Amino acid sequence: MAPCSCHTDCVERPLSRALRSFGAYVGAHPWPFLLAPMALTVGLGMGFMMLKSREANDIEGEYTPVGGPAKAERCFIQKYFPTDDARRFSPQRLSTEGSFATFIAVASTSGGSDSVLTKAAFTELLELDSAVRAMAAGEQKQTFEDLCARWNNTCLSPNPLITAVEGDAAAIETLLPSLTFPLYQSHVFLGYFLGDVVLGPGNGTARPVLAARAMRLVYFFQEDGALQREDSKVWIETFLKRIPVVLGTMNLHFTRVTYFSSESRQKEFGKITKKVIPLVSVTYFLTIFFSIVSCARMDCVRTKIWIGIFGVMSAGLSVISSFGLLLFCGMPFVITAANSPFLILGVGVDDMFILVSCWQQTEVKKGVPERMADTYARAAVSVTITTLTDVLAFYIGVESSLVSIQSFCVYTGTAFVFCYIYNLTFLGAVLALNGRREESNKHWLTFKKVMDKPQESKSPMYNRCCIGGAFDESTGTETEHPMYGFFRNHYAPFLMHTRTKLAVVVLYLTYLVSSVYGCSQLKEGINVRNLAVDRSYVVAYYDSEEKYFTEYGPRLMVAVTESIPYWNSSVRADLENCMQLFEKSSYVDKRLSESWLRTYEMVAKGASLNLDDHTSFMTNLKTLFQANPDYEWDVNISATEILASRFFIQTVNVTTAVHEKNLLNEMRELAEDCEVPLIVYHPAFIYFDQFAVIMEYTIQNVLIAAGAMLVISLLLIPNPLCSLWVTFTIASVFVGVTGFMALWNVNLDSISMINLVICIGFSVDFSAHISYAFVSSEKPKVNDKAVDALYRLGFPILQAAVSTIVGILVLPMSSTYIFRTFFKIMFLVIFFGSLHGLVFLPVFLTFFAFCGGVPNKEDQNDSKGIENSPNA
Repeated sequence: MAPCSCHTDCVERPLSRALRSFGAYVGAHPWPFLLAPMALTVGLGMGFMMLKSREANDIEGEYTPVGGPAKAERCFIQKYFPTDDARRFSPQRLSTEGSFATFIAVASTSGGSDSVLTKAAFTELLELDSAVRAMAAGEQKQTFEDLCARWNNTCLSPNPLITAVEGDAAAIETLLPSLTFPLYQSHVFLGYFLGDVVLGPGNGTARPVLAARAMRLVYFFQEDGALQREDSKVWIETFLKRIPVVLGTMNLHFTRVTYFSSESRQKEFGKITKKVIPLVSVTYFLTIFFSIVSCARMDCVRTKIWIGIFGVMSAGLSVISSFGLLLFCGMPFVITAANSPFLILGVGVDDMFILVSCWQQTEVKKGVPERMADTYARAAVSVTITTLTDVLAFYIGVESSLVSIQSFCVYTGTAFVFCYIYNLTFLGAVLALNGRREESNKHWLTFKKVMDKPQESKSPMYNRCCIGGAFDESTGTETEHPMYGFFRNHYAPFLMHTRTKLAVVVLYLTYLVSSVYGCSQLKEGINVRNLAVDRSYVVAYYDSEEKYFTEYGPRLMVAVTESIPYWNSSVRADLENCMQLFEKSSYVDKRLSESWLRTYEMVAKGASLNLDDHTSFMTNLKTLFQANPDYEWDVNISATEILASRFFIQTVNVTTAVHEKNLLNEMRELAEDCEVPLIVYHPAFIYFDQFAVIMEYTIQNVLIAAGAMLVISLLLIPNPLCSLWVTFTIASVFVGVTGFMALWNVNLDSISMINLVICIGFSVDFSAHISYAFVSSEKPKVNDKAVDALYRLGFPILQAAVSTIVGILVLPMSSTYIFRTFFKIMFLVIFFGSLHGLVFLPVFLTFFAFCGGVPNKEDQNDSKGIENSPNA
């Protein structure tokens, strides 16, 4: 069977010629290409002066979908059900989380009791309550009493039991025998205020309370007006500063207290930026060290130490230039974009290794312009392929509805463009100047000309350190690094052995099965606690909440969105059927539902009112509002009709992100299936909305990116079927990263989705280098082609993989979830990408003759033939 001659080099060939010419020009005139990027970086770097004003630390804006359904639902609730927190404040009727400060007090076992419902514990709680009420903030020294949200002109109590004891801690033990849960006194819901409750015998919503391990206090503030919002914010900021001192001086023995506020997440999230600078500094030091070690040679002339240093510098210049440009253009800087420097550093160093490798394969006796031309012709096409795929992968991510992803993709994609330009100009100029030094046989450090042969009159140390410039006379190229010989003479022939190939196939199938299993275990959704730094008071509060307050979930609003004839008995029946459908859900406790219409029907029945008449229905609503004034806030009435109304249902057992996703989807499906136009809303749904888009956008971006990569590969890799192998590698690495990230306890959220977009670009890098080297090899047999490809690029790929890992090696030490997640997924991407490039793909390419050669029995079964061939 003759080899297939189908090649698609109509783009690759002219691109290679153009880059060859450009390389020659850089080699002949290096100084402008060295200085221009530095000058440009200085100019663009001025954009960092705007960093403070460009920082976007709005958690809702960044980590929730733009135009998410819950945001539209919130607008509806705010339009038809406005609040009045100065007169009739009701937490369950809030369209937002509200403005608040809160505590969770847990009974301390060292205090001798597992319950907070004791005199000793309540003594500490009342002392804490007094301390909070005594705090004054702002120029006017406003206290909680001045700013509190009110009900009937009285500050809303932080906890019903605090009000019930009336300042007497001993009263809680007197009250305990009559205390019931979750409803107290038939209408006070304690599910939000008492946690880990021990109940006595009984059924229903009023079981006797024996003990409770935890208790929550919530201090709500007014926020309806701009002035109230600002004053409340000032008080809460003061609270966050002072409360650690207050808790420290109280010397609590019977309770352990954690605290939180409506401003806490935002403030803690803003601290993450400050955690980045030390990490970047350590990373650049490690990468410079690794680059120097990798580029160093024993020969004092041929060593590439300066290339290693300036290669890292080139990556740094690209980050400064790209970030500065975008900051000048007004692009918001989201904390996720802070991952970009680690990524760019690894990619920039990768390209440097490819350039150095190709330079070393050029003929030493040629002039620098010719060597640069040969280097660019060999390396620049491969580097162009990987850059195009990376940039495309990131700019595709700009279409995401999550601002955190958009910002990261714009900053990183633009940095990749600058990195590519600077590597071909700035780093190319450094390579040319270093080539001139080598051409003059000058020492790398002293820049003085040295002898190229050992001198008998000199000491061994002198001959080792000050003699250099030797090269391989048989090939005319530089003496190759021992690792090249290892890949050519040992690793590649071993990999081409039939038994090794069989083992590789078994290994791949094991990898694939494990990955698919991991994908089946993937969970969706970000836990907002992960947006705070470790050991933050926010994390401690969330831990207490998760441990003691998971029995009851959010209290949902069910709103009728259109004017319907409530006086029509069939319409009321339809609405009641809808309510019953909600109450049948496993996530809803039907005993705790609240409906103004049900109450109205009960009142009407007792007072013999006619609800089937339009006029009578509307006129007698005042009777309902007299019975329960709060219902007036649940019915939006015009002169002759009800424009909108709402009911409440209580959710239970919403303990994980999976439950949150299922709850959101189930409630919305039930609302959509109702005969009556309904929406279901809770402020938490703003964050739950990511469940509705995260998987969709991930799959969409992956498919679009994979298709784009295939087109680029077809255009730039001169063999269409091998381009399909590159696409196969993309899919394979993506499945592996997704599966193993699930096994590594990483959820699919906006942060990990960013990294999966990275996966598409990076999985191309290694496979594209190997595939391009394979199809461009002039060896006649496929096994020889694979050996030649691994010989030429095995060590640079290994260097690239290790350098990228080094670039992110400090991230596991970070105190933030964002950076640790970035490390986990990037590690998987690099590990699996290099595994495919160095193990799987070279073997798979040899299985198909149409990738450039024809296997025969000797070629397939006799690895010694490779080892003993002239090219081995």
